[in-house]
Amino acid sequence: MPLCHLIASLALLSALSLPTMVAYAQAVSTQEVSTSASAAGIPASDAALDARLDRLLRQTPLIDGHNDLPWALRENYGEQSLNVNLNANTALLSKPLQTDIPRLRAGHVGAQFWSLWIPVDTPDAAAIQTTIEQIDLVKSIVARHPQALQLATSSAEIRRIHAAGRIASLLGMEGGHQINDSMAALRQMYDLGVRYMTLTHTSNTRWADSATDNPQHNGLTPFGKAVVHEMNRLGMMVDLSHVSEQTMNAVLDVTRAPVMFSHSSARALNDHPRNVSDAVLRRVAANDGVVMVNFYPGYISEARNRWLADRAAEQTRYNSPPYQGLYIGQPERAAQALKAWEAAHPKPAVSASMLADHADHIRKVAGVAHVGLGSDFDGVEDLPDGINGVDGFPVLLKELMRRGWSDSDIRALAGENLLRVMAANEATARAMAKELPSTATLKALDSPPPHH
Repeated sequence: MPLCHLIASLALLSALSLPTMVAYAQAVSTQEVSTSASAAGIPASDAALDARLDRLLRQTPLIDGHNDLPWALRENYGEQSLNVNLNANTALLSKPLQTDIPRLRAGHVGAQFWSLWIPVDTPDAAAIQTTIEQIDLVKSIVARHPQALQLATSSAEIRRIHAAGRIASLLGMEGGHQINDSMAALRQMYDLGVRYMTLTHTSNTRWADSATDNPQHNGLTPFGKAVVHEMNRLGMMVDLSHVSEQTMNAVLDVTRAPVMFSHSSARALNDHPRNVSDAVLRRVAANDGVVMVNFYPGYISEARNRWLADRAAEQTRYNSPPYQGLYIGQPERAAQALKAWEAAHPKPAVSASMLADHADHIRKVAGVAHVGLGSDFDGVEDLPDGINGVDGFPVLLKELMRRGWSDSDIRALAGENLLRVMAANEATARAMAKELPSTATLKALDSPPPHH
């Protein structure tokens, strides 16, 4: 055994009696000390794991695929959104948030896809305007924090910005309704900096089925396939979070570039349609794509998912105007009854370990090259125990280290996988550069042929 490894092993064996800084120093001195200790059945100290994590995330940017801060600001603070001090702890605000710059730093975030979510019922042209307003809000936030944030539109820019000590800020559009069935609008969103589009949100679009709506198109319509092709031509990543399994498979049948799931977990562990089945995970591996694990407890825990469904049923039972409910038209009595139900039916706990189970499962089925991080921070009202906001990434990563994930595994999960997928989409766009922009329309491709 090399002398440096022997010294590190002796330090770990006596970790209970050594000062924390000794464990910290030993972790810095050898790259695989924590993994070696875990393999030997010796628990690594938090200081050792923190040191290892700090070193790894200086090499590879931690990339979060999905954060809903832009809409959370708009919804909670309206015209005062830009006056919210993101340099302070936003958890202490009157309307708390899960994101701020100090906590992004504490969470080792190196690159963030900011979600350009808008309500799914925003009609037609108004959807385009509202999306542009959200793009403007993100760009304004970045401009107000130049020491911490910088806009990025490519995988190379993410690496350069991270190396310079800033957080790369990227734009992801969360719903195909946001282009109003217009290829020109899709292209202009790309020109404004959008680098992925989620094909649906909670409802179907006119050309793709959502995971949480009744099937309408058997996946993708011909126009939907044309949208995927145009996204490939542009180099805009196709995001399959929120779409139905039929849509996932239809996209995987036609895409020329690797896909992403910006914030989805493993369906084998929680049979929620927002999650990804093993069959699709295997197809994602063949496609060289990535599934970025969602932190929302309702998608992590089957017990929590069922509890949420039961609670929703109770709400309906108590007060469902205009005709149904034990306490119809009596919101105070209904609220009291729901509170009593919650007291009798405690919410099932969801731990960071259960979140780690999803990363482990995706790794097992698809391979470590196809798993990433897609938190959904500021888009969810609840999080796993011990994770309260964007500073919570180390909680998950250290749990995976304790399970034996190697340095290369952690770097793949944290950011290298997404960087590979993004670079591949950029390469696909270069290969398709001679193609003319699509002039396809919904009417031309999806309208039934005229009867003669």
